[in-house]
Amino acid sequence: MARDRASWDRYFMDIATVVATRATCDRKHVGAVIVRDKTILSTGYNGSIRGLPHCDEVGHMMEDGHCVRTTHAEANAIVQAARNGVGIDGAGIYVSASPCWGCFRLIANAGIRRICYGEFYRDRRIFDFSRDLGIELVHILADGSARLGEAPATDDSTH
Repeated sequence: MARDRASWDRYFMDIATVVATRATCDRKHVGAVIVRDKTILSTGYNGSIRGLPHCDEVGHMMEDGHCVRTTHAEANAIVQAARNGVGIDGAGIYVSASPCWGCFRLIANAGIRRICYGEFYRDRRIFDFSRDLGIELVHILADGSARLGEAPATDDSTH
């Protein structure tokens, strides 16, 4: 009897979701997995600067409605690859929530060519800029199916 196997997109998105369980800012748990050739190169989750206390230990550091104590999951995954000498040019990234504008810029400058995200989070600019830069933006739906990312009808900036 044949069993149902998860697609590669579902597999890596599920791993990003598990990585998010390590996040230390309770405002939003996000996980990221950088992949090339079906191989995980790096992971990251949102948490404080290495060696400093986390939000879940000392509280949030709020500026303009955002917690700035944490480094975002995407940035941590890129930094982790750099710390370990792992090249990520041409890779893809799976993120449990779509990148904010700052993380999108880091992803683009790191040479990542495909962004797969679970839920839409805040920033609609990534849709136009990914198209302009030739970065594939893919929304991985809860059922495991994938569709090219399209800006949601409304801007969900409540997170």
